[in-house]
Amino acid sequence: MNRDSTYCRDPALALQSEWIETNACGGYAASTLLNAHTRKYHGLLVAALRDPPGRFVLLSKLDDVLLAGERELPLSLHLYNRCRVPPDGDLCLDGFTQDESPAWRFRAGEIELEKRVLLLHKRNTVLIGYRLVSAPPIPLRLRLRPLLAYRGIHDLQRENDYLNADVDRAHGGFRIQPFQGMPTLYVRTSGAADIHPEPLWYRRFDYPRERERGFPDREDLFSPATITVALPPEGWLIVAAGIDGDEDSLLAAWDAELARRGAEAARTRAAVVAAVGPASPQADRLAALMTAGDRFFFQAPDGRTSLIAGFPWFDDWSRDTLIALPGLMLASGRTGEALAILKGIAARERNGMLPNFFAADPARHAYNSADASLWFFRAVQQIIDAGLLMDTVRAELWPVMRRIVTAYRQGADPAIGTDETGMLFAGGPETQLTWMDATVNGRPVTARHGAAVELNALWYNALVFARELAQAFNEPLPFDADLPERLRDVFRRRFWLPSEEYLADVWRPDAVDTSVRPNQILAVALPHSPLTNAQQTAVVLRVQRELFTPRGLRTLSPRDHAYRGRYEGDGAARDGAYHQGTVWPWLLGPFCDAFLRVNPHRRQAARMLEEAIAPLLDFAIEGPGLGNFPELFDGDPPQRPAGCFAQAWSSGELIRVLIALARAQGA
Repeated sequence: MNRDSTYCRDPALALQSEWIETNACGGYAASTLLNAHTRKYHGLLVAALRDPPGRFVLLSKLDDVLLAGERELPLSLHLYNRCRVPPDGDLCLDGFTQDESPAWRFRAGEIELEKRVLLLHKRNTVLIGYRLVSAPPIPLRLRLRPLLAYRGIHDLQRENDYLNADVDRAHGGFRIQPFQGMPTLYVRTSGAADIHPEPLWYRRFDYPRERERGFPDREDLFSPATITVALPPEGWLIVAAGIDGDEDSLLAAWDAELARRGAEAARTRAAVVAAVGPASPQADRLAALMTAGDRFFFQAPDGRTSLIAGFPWFDDWSRDTLIALPGLMLASGRTGEALAILKGIAARERNGMLPNFFAADPARHAYNSADASLWFFRAVQQIIDAGLLMDTVRAELWPVMRRIVTAYRQGADPAIGTDETGMLFAGGPETQLTWMDATVNGRPVTARHGAAVELNALWYNALVFARELAQAFNEPLPFDADLPERLRDVFRRRFWLPSEEYLADVWRPDAVDTSVRPNQILAVALPHSPLTNAQQTAVVLRVQRELFTPRGLRTLSPRDHAYRGRYEGDGAARDGAYHQGTVWPWLLGPFCDAFLRVNPHRRQAARMLEEAIAPLLDFAIEGPGLGNFPELFDGDPPQRPAGCFAQAWSSGELIRVLIALARAQGA
């Protein structure tokens, strides 16, 4: 992914474009293409800590300036006290690329300089590298000022008297522990540096994205010292900031990390060839998306292998992981790691439920998702398709699947159970147990208690699949043999709206919610559908007509009086729109499955879909996405991105869609 000087020097584009680096242990580095933070979540070293638990912005950024004789050439932009520092036009940024890592090219006269950012794998250490590509025969130096935040990602720092400003010399640099109970930060350079302790607070850094979201938008950052270091005429100068305190060679660590990433890139390219063949026109895009998707993979503090649901603020969510896993893991042939993820989730099952999200304290895992356990069945279907041996399924995954089916059938959790027909009910007026879970003032925005259509589509798919497995394993069924057929029949009676020819969203004995929502598409997309062929086709046509957009599916039809086409305003306003019309890219996954299922001309249908979602792929590859898909978009044009700027299930499902479309066209 390359961005030329025209793109880089357009503030509207460059400040929208957000890059991210991750370290596979929950930490990250992220900012805009101009390295001007627009969110409180941006930072050069955002570490996931065990004590205290959580993510913390430690090193917010570097103020880095190239000193060329009498000239000072800034290499970063700051949004500072509602101004841009330096002013527009003074930043000599000439291009950006993202291959092994984010890289910037600066040019001023005869001087050309490259800058890269690397997070070390499974370590809370960031390396910033500077390399002269060309330069006149004059001394060139860097002047660096680390700017520290040292606070939780959801907080903001303010100038205070509690910060310890003492700087201690350490191997190749200095160390500082700003607050008791927080880790020491070690700052080092690969070349001899002049370190001048000079404690200063820089006030009123400006975060416009927070202002848009209705949150406080100003922060003070602390700088402990100034570092001045000469740039070598050849090779890299490395600046490191981390909490490890080791004395390893920075240049050796830099080379080793680049070599590791090179090997990962080769593995990804091989996975793309295996998935779609070497001649696919989407091969390069698919490789870029798979590389970006690897950033969600991490090892949790409790040792589990898992996926981060979204950057910068989400953590480890079961539902999101199970939906994202096929595209992010199985598509690239990582079946062993996918199995480890499934086993880690399964080990936390309780009364048939899997945690909606995992807390740092296991006692605080949130068991408030009725569908996560059912998505587990879908993930197992997909890992079998990817080649997992049935003996492994029986030993490692089947026991928890039996417990889930039994618990749901018997109502082991008081919030979830079935009626005499086998239909699944969940929640009450005060709860939200489906993926449409936004609340305002403690009340659900989208009241979906009762029998939700996608829960029962997932339940039907799980029952039929469980029956297949029980037969394959020659084991007794954990439910009556005819339960899937009884559920199929009642599903059609209760959800199908014959005059309108689509599925109701929620059924309750006293009321039926006939809102046109995308949840119904799962009744067509899953391997086992409770609908007739004619009903499947009608559902796809309705969803296509009222909900489909080039960015994903709307969560509510624009014809509905409750539709909200803009996701904006303060927290309450945004939560009120979250599932009331906003577009979610991940829903393109099930829509693609359903569309191809009902269309007899698969090659033509795949071409149509590929052309239809081209704007979304352009956003991610050629535009501000920089390889990432956001959490959501506005329902109305021009469909601005919103929410997390890098969402796991958005990336996973779009990777899976690209592969499915490429294979359908090559069939």
